[in-house]
Amino acid sequence: VIAHGIAAMDPMNQGLAKSLHEKYPAMHKDFHHWCHQHHPKPGEAWMWGGPDGLRIVNMITQDGGYGHGSKPSHATVQHVNHALKALHKMATKEKFTSIALPRLATGVGGLDWNEVEPLIKKHLGDLDIPAYVYTVYHAGRQAKED
Repeated sequence: VIAHGIAAMDPMNQGLAKSLHEKYPAMHKDFHHWCHQHHPKPGEAWMWGGPDGLRIVNMITQDGGYGHGSKPSHATVQHVNHALKALHKMATKEKFTSIALPRLATGVGGLDWNEVEPLIKKHLGDLDIPAYVYTVYHAGRQAKED
């Protein structure tokens, strides 16, 4: 499972979201359809199932995104906390075998890693599966795992 933070109706035009959008355009389309239907609030999460068992979890860590031309705002610690709680619940229910995520909400989201890292440890640390946090994102390159 790949998890990342975005806003509802996010254009997915930066960072990891952009790469996921370009590689899986159906995910982006399906996410927008879900947003139109459910009007999710920050802190919620939505999972998309792709080819070969791939799953992407879009965690709503930012406000904004609704309205033509509106831009997502920065993430908040509270939104990230709730989104990670939703991810934990989803991982348990869906029996994930591993989770990969970036330094959540610290790029476009604008948060400090020192605020986010403890939340990831709190919510994902007790899962009986590996959770990989990629500290540096390079488009089109596979990350090195330690």
